[in-house]
Amino acid sequence: MGSDPDWTLLFLAWLIATGSTLGSLFFSNVMEFAPCVLCWYQRICLFPLVIMLAQGLFPLDRKVTKYALPLTAAGWLLAAYHNLLYAGIIPESMQPCGKGVSCSEEYIELFGFLSIPLMALLAFTVLMAILITLKKRSLA
Repeated sequence: MGSDPDWTLLFLAWLIATGSTLGSLFFSNVMEFAPCVLCWYQRICLFPLVIMLAQGLFPLDRKVTKYALPLTAAGWLLAAYHNLLYAGIIPESMQPCGKGVSCSEEYIELFGFLSIPLMALLAFTVLMAILITLKKRSLA
């Protein structure tokens, strides 16, 4: 099980999804950063991946990509849109966060550039790359 490279890739995807979920919960519950609407939608795509990918590990089920990839792709699209809003490329008038927390609210920027929306985009990008790799390997 642990020596199978596909299992290792799936475990890595699970670790990223779990770490991202815990990070998201840390920012909102410990740091008390209120999530915006786009953050909530991204969470809807991210949180189920923790359970889904774990189920694909025991026993190894390469078909988990069939269910995890659509959620990951939706999360990636939301995170990409969120980053464009955050960077000011998309005007604030087009953000879905009309009430409550602004989607372009700046809470933190680690290392001077790593914002919460960028962390989400990076997590979804790596997850998608891993899941696409697993899908291609299972078809071969």
